[in-house]
Amino acid sequence: MAQTRKRGGLFGSFGFQVLAAMALGLGLGLLARNLGTEEGQAGHGLSEALRLAGSIFVQLLRVLVPPLVFTAIVASIANLRELQNAAALVWRTLFWFAVTALIAVSIGITLGLVLQPGVNTTVAATAAATPHTSGSWLDFLTGLVPSNMLGIAASTIVTDDGATTSMSFSVLQIVVISLVVGIAALKSGAAAEPFLTFNASALVIVRKILWWVIRLTPIGTIGLFGNAVGHYGWDALAQLGAFAIAIYIGLGLVLLVVYPSLLLLNGLNPIRFYAGAWPAIQLGFVSRSSIGTLPLTQTVTENALGVPRSYAAFAVPLAATTKMDGCAAIYPAVAAIFVAQFYGVSLQLTDYFLIVFVSVIGSAATAGLTGAVVMLTLTLSTLGLPLEGVGLLLAIDPILDMGRTATNVAGQALVPTLVAKRQGILDQTVYDAASGELDLISPAA
Repeated sequence: MAQTRKRGGLFGSFGFQVLAAMALGLGLGLLARNLGTEEGQAGHGLSEALRLAGSIFVQLLRVLVPPLVFTAIVASIANLRELQNAAALVWRTLFWFAVTALIAVSIGITLGLVLQPGVNTTVAATAAATPHTSGSWLDFLTGLVPSNMLGIAASTIVTDDGATTSMSFSVLQIVVISLVVGIAALKSGAAAEPFLTFNASALVIVRKILWWVIRLTPIGTIGLFGNAVGHYGWDALAQLGAFAIAIYIGLGLVLLVVYPSLLLLNGLNPIRFYAGAWPAIQLGFVSRSSIGTLPLTQTVTENALGVPRSYAAFAVPLAATTKMDGCAAIYPAVAAIFVAQFYGVSLQLTDYFLIVFVSVIGSAATAGLTGAVVMLTLTLSTLGLPLEGVGLLLAIDPILDMGRTATNVAGQALVPTLVAKRQGILDQTVYDAASGELDLISPAA
């Protein structure tokens, strides 16, 4: 399944290289912050170098997402005849998405009620501001329907300095397009064989390029982590300490209690899971992007955790857009209670049920958009709470987003692993040997 590479000991370990990169990024970020990151200050050049290194790395990963998702899903559909109970896999995947989200949001509500972060805060009411982007239940339908065959959209922002046009893509739309094309190819019979052969060849090429980019992870980590520390710092944590503590306790419970318990209940060793998924979890923490981490998440799910490629190619991209226990369960639950407590609004039992409903179902409604702010605004608007409360939390959002995204990524690898185990298609030998090393997550030769 994966190439075998000679290991270089501790210092040649991929995990060690990433951890060392985080330590170096922390040091450089603190140095840049102490020297001053504004233009004209001594640390501006270092800050820009870190930002550039991190943004280029994430950009390289993101550019591989559309071709990887498309070719992998089309190839997996072409192999459906080799995969038993395909429909059962889909429904079981969605079921476990909902189950883990339900557990996570319950933890978030409990922590919000016990720790009362909206009462124990010194943030000023003047910090309140309505966000520019908000979630809507209609976003799910618009996110499902592709605007074009590539699932790519262009947007133009006009400022005093001129107009800037940027391109973006919706992974959910690409998943839909890939499913339609793959099914059409199967129904077309022999006439579609040249296309399927070309698609399989393209997938091999995309995976090889992905492997080259993954090797740059330590460099990208230095830039991403260093830029986060240098730009955002930790000053705002003093005012929102209770809120940040509640969020990270919730994330810790999900990562260290809920997920290991589910693995044990399904006869899987949690240590092996985290060993295999660790490279993707690390990258999710420093990149703060589930979509940017998607290529690596899919790679470790297949090659380090033993999930069949034909199933992982569908489950992981879908999870990257709709499976977000950090951003769509823990965070909006605690944040909604924070806003209610801050404004003195008493929540009723029905309101807590609404929080659960939005967290379990609402992540699909925001799948075409990005960011925990969108999910939070959807929750607040559903509860009738003031959207201005979002502005109270934005000061420490980047710091929280690291933990949220790491939790998201862990869940996005967990569910396919659980479903594969329960369906009897998990390669137990690969799973039991999981170490997260670079040689184990490389593409097949």
